[in-house]
Amino acid sequence: MDLEAIRAGQLKQLSGANLEDESLVHLDLSGSHFAGANLTGADLSHSNLARSRFDGATLVGTRFVGADLRASFLGSNLMQADLSGADLRGSNLRGANLIGARLHQTALAGAFLSGANLSSIDLAGCDLRGVDLRGANLSNALLQGADLSQADLHGAVLTDSNLEEANLQGANLVGTHLIRANLLCAILDNAELTGADFTGACLLGTVLDKASI
Repeated sequence: MDLEAIRAGQLKQLSGANLEDESLVHLDLSGSHFAGANLTGADLSHSNLARSRFDGATLVGTRFVGADLRASFLGSNLMQADLSGADLRGSNLRGANLIGARLHQTALAGAFLSGANLSSIDLAGCDLRGVDLRGANLSNALLQGADLSQADLHGAVLTDSNLEEANLQGANLVGTHLIRANLLCAILDNAELTGADFTGACLLGTVLDKASI
């Protein structure tokens, strides 16, 4: 693999490439194709990866700190990846595995996360406005104070999740599993709650004005 050509932005067709543990920081890699590539343990922090494709890639423990990740990660494995401060607005993360990923101060507004595995993820205080989380696994997730207004959580699993003081205004919670979820003082104004399962959930102080149940 010609690393110098990659770093110079001259080699962008990298589908299936093995770049395990490589350092690719502070580079312009926009529009690159990493589909099916192995980037386990690689460091792409602060790089421009806008419009790139990581579909089906192995990104276990990969560092993307502060990177522009407005890209496609369809079905990719981002387990234990560090996405702190990264820009993932509008990114395609459908079916991605994000167990153990770090998302501190990550921009996710408008991202597509339907079917993604976000079990036990820490998204406290995150901006998740308008995010597509249909059928996503958010069991045991920490969503305290998160902004999920207008988010689509149709059929998502939020069992044992912490949504204390979360903003779910106008969110789609049709058929959502909220079993034993903590919704203390959460805002569900204008939310669609048809078929949602609140068995054992904490609803103390929850605002349900104009919610459709």
